Amino acid sequence: QVQLVESGGGLVQAGDSLRLSCAASGRTFSGYAMGWFRQAPGKEREFAAAISWSGDLTYYADSVKGRFTISRDNAENTVYLQMNSLKPEDTAVYYCAAVAFGSNILLKKTQTYNYWGQGTQVTVSS
Repeated sequence: QVQLVESGGGLVQAGDSLRLSCAASGRTFSGYAMGWFRQAPGKEREFAAAISWSGDLTYYADSVKGRFTISRDNAENTVYLQMNSLKPEDTAVYYCAAVAFGSNILLKKTQTYNYWGQGTQVTVSS
C-alpha cells in the first residue's frame, strides 16, 4: 500500500508559478512511477505529467509542455510539479498517482495507476 499526500496548491494570478509536492509513504518510493493529473469542474480527470520509476523518462500533456516540469527526489520520497506561466485554464484539482515500475506511454492513462492522493486545488485568476 502506498499513501500519497499532495500539497502546494493555492490561488495565484495568471503568469505566476506554483510548485506542487506529493509525499509518498508505505512502500519503496523509488520503485514507483509517478503521475500528476488534474480535474476541472464538470470535466474528466486528465493527464498532466508523469515520471518513470527510474526518473529518466518524463511525459507531458501538450497543454502543459514547456511550462510544467515533473521531478522526483527519492531520498525525500517526494515528486514535484513545477508549474510556470500559469493560465486560468490550469485551474483544477491536481492529483498525484503511483504505479509500480511504470516507465512507458501508459503513464498518460488514469487506468494505469494503483494509488491516488486526495488532491490539491490550484486556482489561477485572470
